[in-house]
Amino acid sequence: MNPLGALPARFRRERVLIVGCGDVGLRAVRVLRAEQGAPRPRVLALTSSAVRVAELRAAGTLPLMGDLDDVRTLRRLAGLATRVLHLAPPPGERDAGTAWWADPRTVALARVLRLRGLPRALVYGSTSGVYGDCGGARVPETRPVAPATPRAQRRVNAERAVRHLGRAGVRASVLRIPGIYAPDREGGTPEARLRRGTPALAHEDDVYTNHIHADDLARACVAALWRGRPQRIYHVSDASDLKMGDYFDLAADLYGLPRPRRITRDQAREELSPMLLSFMSESRRLDATRLTEELRVRLRYPTVAEGLRSHRNG
Repeated sequence: MNPLGALPARFRRERVLIVGCGDVGLRAVRVLRAEQGAPRPRVLALTSSAVRVAELRAAGTLPLMGDLDDVRTLRRLAGLATRVLHLAPPPGERDAGTAWWADPRTVALARVLRLRGLPRALVYGSTSGVYGDCGGARVPETRPVAPATPRAQRRVNAERAVRHLGRAGVRASVLRIPGIYAPDREGGTPEARLRRGTPALAHEDDVYTNHIHADDLARACVAALWRGRPQRIYHVSDASDLKMGDYFDLAADLYGLPRPRRITRDQAREELSPMLLSFMSESRRLDATRLTEELRVRLRYPTVAEGLRSHRNG
């Protein structure tokens, strides 16, 4: 049986559109195709790359060519899907004339979806980075956002576009996602970092970090398509309660590698890149009660220790 349990009767004749069908999107496709007890939905996948068409078709989707950076190519999406899973990230460095804080891709998608026959539900994959630094506090979904980086600000802008679409009648849910890991995901474990010898912060300077296995994230995405409440925020995070350096120590022990050298924050400013430092400057612990109580997702990998060890032992 599917770990999500039987989905409701209205699952019949559904058309699910996945926007941003990368690693997590393909895992969500597998969850959708494994559903038992009801006709499976038709899964559509938007792609701007002709090279990916064969891969997406082999995965069981109907590939649709379209580019989120060119709204003219998206018009065919209007009225096409009954449910939408939006996993595409905002643009990175801003183009000339585009506001640094905006996500024009999500805005363009929302506008097209309004043209004809709104979908019943839309799930957007955002980031827990929208909270900024919380000083290690336990963070509920009701905490106000305080984005501290341009990439987090763009996610806030995307969330607003999604919730605005929700006020038009779509059951819109936002998933705030922490660090995604999986041994079968490119860059999905700390092993390469450990082999490079990248240092970690000393315990007194270290930050709490949050994680979710890519397979559990995919299952949460599918659950939210049917069970997510209107205008609802969900944290998709496991129950690990680790500081970042302790996570690296755990992985090092598992892989039989030396634990990373610990350095002070002042030393980190001298040795590490600004991008890496930004991830080591925000500390929070996500409360994921809604994930289990409302979406009714039971994680296969409740902690990173179990997720990494299960694959290692397998």
